[in-house]
Amino acid sequence: MATSTATPVKVRPLHDRLLVKRIEEKETVRGGIIIPDSAKEKPQEGEVVAVGKGKVTEDGKVLPLDVKEGDRILFGKYSGNEIKLDGEEYLILREEEVLGVLSK
Repeated sequence: MATSTATPVKVRPLHDRLLVKRIEEKETVRGGIIIPDSAKEKPQEGEVVAVGKGKVTEDGKVLPLDVKEGDRILFGKYSGNEIKLDGEEYLILREEEVLGVLSK
């Protein structure tokens, strides 16, 4: 199992939400042109830092999430809500916004 480099976060997402830290792509220079940070697209890959308890159905049952802490996931370009905790940027999104889990 991969070890997480993320520090413990003091936030626990509710229900079927996930707390995700974006995984920055390594900067590559193409043709000698350096692209400034403001012009780069944000990565659509991240590591799950924390997960909620699960989705609550109408009859009160809790369905556990398929995604767990430490998973590397893919998500849509405009998915989730960005937040900042202790100077670090995170994303809170619902499990249904996850496009897939990357295998190791």
